[in-house]
Amino acid sequence: MCGRYVLQRGPAALAAHFGTVGPLPNFAPSWNLAPTQDGLVVRRHPETGARHLDALRWGLVPHWARDASLGARLINARAESLAEKPAFRDAFRKRRCLVPADAFYEWRQEGAPGSPKRPYAVARADGAPMAFAGLWEGWRAPDGTVVRSYAIVTTAANAKLAALHARMPAILPPEAWPLWLGEEEAPTEAALRALLRPFPDAGLAVWPVSPRVNRAGQNGAGLLARDASASPPPGLDDPPPFA
Repeated sequence: MCGRYVLQRGPAALAAHFGTVGPLPNFAPSWNLAPTQDGLVVRRHPETGARHLDALRWGLVPHWARDASLGARLINARAESLAEKPAFRDAFRKRRCLVPADAFYEWRQEGAPGSPKRPYAVARADGAPMAFAGLWEGWRAPDGTVVRSYAIVTTAANAKLAALHARMPAILPPEAWPLWLGEEEAPTEAALRALLRPFPDAGLAVWPVSPRVNRAGQNGAGLLARDASASPPPGLDDPPPFA
């Protein structure tokens, strides 16, 4: 599950990191990006083959949906069922993307059942941007307006994150980007599925953050600060120096 994430780097820095071309979208940094809001994605242009950085709505709206509200329930796509689920199978074959992120949040039940959950932030240990595997889709409204949206692909959690949640975003290393984006000719389903595995434990930093992140209206760099009042499980980290 990935229900909130951080994208604090600007479009110019992301374009340089991911090697995109073309105009840059207008996008304000967010430390608490929530479903139905716009996020940035990296897509391959079908004619030129070049990578482009675009702003799309988080929450995939299938092309056959009756209205765009369905997207609020399709923010994540399970790696194990991409080829079978009607909402995702066409996008899995034809419209894969990368979703840049600096960190994401996950929640852990630490008190009695029913008590508030403790939020944690997760980022690459080296502070570099993450690239979530994503799917995108275009949906045409009755008035002709086109809504372009995306979902984040999730996989089983690695051992480090399993204490927080059973799932995590599928984080792709740079060497996997060409295959996922379709820059390599006719990737097989098996080859694509092989990319969707848990990220190595040592490559991620995990630390407790303030419960302020629970409210989608809260934003600002302070949300990534370690919460000194928390009593997290042993073996967790300090926030990385974001590169």
